[in-house]
Amino acid sequence: MAAHGLRKSFGEVEALKGVDLDVPDGSFFVVLGPSGAGKTTTLRAIAGLEKLDAGSVHLDGRDATHDTPAARDLAMVFQSYALYPRRTAYENIASPLRARRASSGEIAAAVEQVSELLHIERLLERRPAQMSGGEQQRVALARALVRRPRAFLMDEPLTNLDLKLRVEMRTELTRIHRSLGGTFVYVTNDQVEALSMADQVAVLREGQVQQVGTPTEVYERPANQWVAGFVGSPRISLLACQVRGDQLVGDRGWTLPRPRWSTARDGQPLMLGLRAEDLSVEKRGDASLAGELYGLEPLGDRTVVDVKVGTEMLKVKARPAVTGSPGERLSVAVDLDRAHLFDASTGLTLSEVGR
Repeated sequence: MAAHGLRKSFGEVEALKGVDLDVPDGSFFVVLGPSGAGKTTTLRAIAGLEKLDAGSVHLDGRDATHDTPAARDLAMVFQSYALYPRRTAYENIASPLRARRASSGEIAAAVEQVSELLHIERLLERRPAQMSGGEQQRVALARALVRRPRAFLMDEPLTNLDLKLRVEMRTELTRIHRSLGGTFVYVTNDQVEALSMADQVAVLREGQVQQVGTPTEVYERPANQWVAGFVGSPRISLLACQVRGDQLVGDRGWTLPRPRWSTARDGQPLMLGLRAEDLSVEKRGDASLAGELYGLEPLGDRTVVDVKVGTEMLKVKARPAVTGSPGERLSVAVDLDRAHLFDASTGLTLSEVGR
């Protein structure tokens, strides 16, 4: 599946600005971005539910841009479950097969198979009002799976579930994907879903693709400052600086050794990106920043330490038992081999060359 140069405007709002996606067959492909990025419009364009201003959609190597949604043979799973309220789960799941005039025996066998896959056999005689949100989502998923379509398109299907169910369904969806071996295109604004489920992630912002790569590539080697800031929790810390000789010098006078991989020019305005797990207030290192404790965020398995360096803030992951008082002076050890540098004017990464 591929999308080339997708453009779509709604009045004066340009929702898609030349979106290119190449989805490998059999992959779990996630489109990640904030609200308003154009994720749902992209999915609807692939499904044939939005008429494009420009661009093309290819399925199995064939131009399907002008095909009807039915001819594209793609199954959609929506954020809202969209079940028939007066029908049982069995009838909801069977509805696409009945529309194709499948025999009763074929329908029964297919519903049984997909129900076992999703562990919903006990729900088949219930109506949606008798099911929890998680159960309704499984039934909606079963209705899509039973068709055996060319690919599955999923538009934030877990958004309406509570946190515990979301975690369970993430595991279930990846298990189902492995079992079926089909192509899944999954839209979300939740980076945890993206990083934990995807084979590949496309990061979308304001109708434009910022980066496509594996979850590790997007996290470890962000293409630009915006991707680095959007992907990762806690959010990456960004410090303004520039190279002077063998040092990085911050706007507020702090200094660090120049990273061995840096190719930035002397005096070039930069942003230094530091992730919380690459900083420490408990160990010493050759590279460190002096600051003061601003606050502690206990999270059970760890504590996030907020450290003020001049007027800028660093977030540092520490052990659960770490303590301190606001205003206390701290030294933050920095792993410069895992740091990121971005051109302050373009936002593009300067970190990959020489690594």
